[in-house]
Amino acid sequence: MYGKYVYFAIAAFLAELSVLSEFLPFFLLTVTYLYVLYKYKRFNNQHLLLLMAIVLIVFFAGHSAVINNKTKIPETETAFFLKYTQDPKIDGDLLQVQAFEQRYKEKILIRYYIQSEQEKKLLHSKSFYGFICKASGTLEKPKMAKNPNGFNYRNYLSAKEIFWIVKVQGSPLQNCAPVHQSATVIIKQLRFMGERYLEKHFPLEIASLSSALIFGDRSMLDSQLLGDYQQTGIVHLLAISGLHVSLLIGMVFFMGIRIGLTRPFMLNFLLIVIPIYVILTGASPSVIRAALMILLILITDKWKGSLKLLPIDAISLAFMLYIFFSPLVLFDIGFQLSFAVSFVIILSSSSILKGYLTNGAKMLVTSIISQLAALPFILYHYFGMSMIGIFANMLYIPLFSFVYLPGLYLLFFIQLIFHHTPPFLISLFLLIINFFNHLIGIMAGFSIISFVPGRPNLFLLIIYILILFRIFCIWESRPTFKRNVQLISITIVLFIFQPFWNFLNPFGEVTMIDVGQGDSILLHFPHNSGTYLIDTGGTMQFTEESWKEKGKPYEVGRDVVVPFLKGKGITKIDKLILTHGDMDHIGGAFSILKEIKVKQILMPSVRDPSNTEGAIVSLAKQKGIPVIKVSKGSHWNSGENEFYIVSPEKNFKGERNRGSISMIAQIGGVSWFFGGDLDQEGEKAIIKNYPHLKIDVLKAGHHGSRTSSAEAFIHQIKPSIALISAGEHNRFGHPHQEVLERLRAANITIYRTDIQGAITYRFYQRKGTFSTYMP
Repeated sequence: MYGKYVYFAIAAFLAELSVLSEFLPFFLLTVTYLYVLYKYKRFNNQHLLLLMAIVLIVFFAGHSAVINNKTKIPETETAFFLKYTQDPKIDGDLLQVQAFEQRYKEKILIRYYIQSEQEKKLLHSKSFYGFICKASGTLEKPKMAKNPNGFNYRNYLSAKEIFWIVKVQGSPLQNCAPVHQSATVIIKQLRFMGERYLEKHFPLEIASLSSALIFGDRSMLDSQLLGDYQQTGIVHLLAISGLHVSLLIGMVFFMGIRIGLTRPFMLNFLLIVIPIYVILTGASPSVIRAALMILLILITDKWKGSLKLLPIDAISLAFMLYIFFSPLVLFDIGFQLSFAVSFVIILSSSSILKGYLTNGAKMLVTSIISQLAALPFILYHYFGMSMIGIFANMLYIPLFSFVYLPGLYLLFFIQLIFHHTPPFLISLFLLIINFFNHLIGIMAGFSIISFVPGRPNLFLLIIYILILFRIFCIWESRPTFKRNVQLISITIVLFIFQPFWNFLNPFGEVTMIDVGQGDSILLHFPHNSGTYLIDTGGTMQFTEESWKEKGKPYEVGRDVVVPFLKGKGITKIDKLILTHGDMDHIGGAFSILKEIKVKQILMPSVRDPSNTEGAIVSLAKQKGIPVIKVSKGSHWNSGENEFYIVSPEKNFKGERNRGSISMIAQIGGVSWFFGGDLDQEGEKAIIKNYPHLKIDVLKAGHHGSRTSSAEAFIHQIKPSIALISAGEHNRFGHPHQEVLERLRAANITIYRTDIQGAITYRFYQRKGTFSTYMP
């Protein structure tokens, strides 16, 4: 069995996928895999029986998890008995905390809007552990993704066995009674107290980083800084991982031996301490993976060699144990990255890494291996990768390993023991932290070297894995000129095949993106021959008291439109068409201009542009993007697609909605009318100027408001389909019932983003079909 556990882990993985994903393909793949092992790896009957036993055990464990992964709480329930299981997260005036409902034996997520700054301070300082609290509130289903490539919060929580969000009416700590505290709860209490201790005794820069590296809690970190770490691909360093666990356990073991403790004593001590450490640091997948591996190695060491365990065996056994007890963790990005990167580094250490002699070369190669191993997962979840991450890892891994981690532990224990930390140490660490935080901000701005091919489908994921497997096979062979040429060639293929696949795509699309109460429409032509974006959506920002402000407020451009575009591999917009100056149409433009290359901006020719329009023009000027003011009579072609501006008049002066860019387009064999928030007076002017105008698809004006889509307008242009972009349960009552009845009376098919999510017309040459993201 020595060195063969990896084959068992692969079998368990395939069995798990056959339950959690597509049964037939992965079941057949599992059977084929077992046959290959028997035929070519010379597995004997005992090994095969053990393999099949593991497959069956994992299969039924996964099957049981899927069957039981459903709620028991009735939708009408309003009274709850809660035992809090995690530290609360407070962002502005919103408190969220995970709890266990005692009667139904089910996890739920509690949400509470804090009433005052004083209450916020109290809740922030108060431990939620050791009580059972009675609370009343309303149940709410977590939100689903309503756009392709959108974050599906419902699926995310479901994988954590959470099916309901409870909006409680009063403080979550009212009507509480103390209960006996288990050892686990006591450790969680210590974690909470440790985080508050850091916050009280250290500057925020040191406290936030210490909280992340000592207790695994990143909630204190500045949202912009966290975004910079994510942008550069080194956010994993802010999570406690195998590197941190190994360094810490190594330091503890070395210190124990140095002060005279015996090796057997230290082994027993670590076997007790490691599970405590896992709970103390938040039990993230990366910590659990590292802890399981170290525990397995320590246990086999205690057996004095009766069981040999290589690192690849340790991680394979840890993988099987983890998915047996928590099958749904397979969907967790942290789990996927932790095991994938660790597997590949372990496999490479005996073949690829040994060919590099200097520490610098080994560090560079390890960074490249890590990035390659993570690539399929990063692309699937985040649609792209910053190539600067290779160099950022080389710089920041030593920084975290040899400066941040030991140094912050040292500061923490000095403060604990002496109740005072020398000011020069505080000043020194502040200087180091601020310098490297500034540097990571600069590196995050190097978006020019980002690789953003979009989210790969299953077929493309398989190709990525096969190419990566081939790269590692070539890399571990003896260095020759031929090998180096092959390695460079196949690496180039790795990074160009999906963009080339996107270029070959003969289909185009028109998609009305669900941006809530706003507009944003993507026009993407076949073979990447052109990309237009009509409006960007936008989020209304209201001035609030400082204590209510979120660390990273929701912004539809950054949080919806940019991920939608990047998920399709779109990194360039040929024309950004901003129909008028309302925030719900153009507020997201700032995020678009920051994240996506824009070649040209079109705006309406009006005398009194809004302040938002003026800010966009200023930003465009800084970036060297031409801004063109268009009016009635402007027109252009893009291949077979034609565009005509029919409104407003040049230098229009009047009501802003009436001055919206209104455009007729011929796309995919269909005629379209895009009119922003054009009102009925504007519609009258258009049918007067174009009495023979006929349209197939109408983008209903002003989100289906009664001030647009007049009966005379509809009667003349005779659309067969109407698209309405409106926010779910919006406070304006859009779309208005009168408009809906008007459209139905004309036998017009209606598509609505508030009900159906994103609406897409996918076409090939001059024929296409409509589809909705939600059924």
